[in-house]
Amino acid sequence: MKHLLLCLCACACIATSCTTQHIGQATASDNAGSDTTIVQSLFNDRSSNISEENIQKILDGSYRLPGRIRIAIVRLESPRQQRYLWDDENYMKNQESYLDSLTVRLKSSPRVIAVETIPDIMISKSPTFTTLREAAVRMQCDMVLVYSMKGDIYSRYKFFASPDIKAFATTQVLFMDVRTGLIPFSTTVTRDYLSRKSKEDMDNSQAQDRVLNGAGLATVRDAGQRIADFLAARQGEVAGVTSAGH
Repeated sequence: MKHLLLCLCACACIATSCTTQHIGQATASDNAGSDTTIVQSLFNDRSSNISEENIQKILDGSYRLPGRIRIAIVRLESPRQQRYLWDDENYMKNQESYLDSLTVRLKSSPRVIAVETIPDIMISKSPTFTTLREAAVRMQCDMVLVYSMKGDIYSRYKFFASPDIKAFATTQVLFMDVRTGLIPFSTTVTRDYLSRKSKEDMDNSQAQDRVLNGAGLATVRDAGQRIADFLAARQGEVAGVTSAGH
């Protein structure tokens, strides 16, 4: 009897093992035949401002620039610039020269019918895409050009006696559509500028400010030209050809 029970248990174990193996093979076969491509986020991001459905629409959709464009310009400043340079005469003159340079190059495009500057009083200290869009809407502009700039004098020209002064500047630019919130164009430009102290410079500090402004102005000119070229390259979109991206 004891021997018979052992045989029955062995047979049951073998049968169970075979059944489990068969089920596992069937499950693997079924998974191999199904589509497991991930087409949307599987993460629960509660901080996201765009729904998964709208993300798919944006990525799968096409974009077309307005035929005639009114542009609003916004310059983003660092907290230090806002706090310490708001009443600096040279700094304010430099900002005006940057805006003038951008305006001239933007207006060189036949698609641009107006270029406006959004006043500082309309921009919060910590602007967002939403607040920038709303400010542009109030000015009836189709696009927002947002740019920020940073630069400095090369360290070896700061502390060593040298007749030359060399500065660098980097300007970041994005071009946002007010209607859709999309950004069809963005670019980053970095330029150097080398000069010497002139008779008009009262001291080294003023000479360094002048050279630094020269570097900044070079980046703004280049960035403005890149946007004008972008608009010219997409002239055909008015007839229905969609943008391919940056």
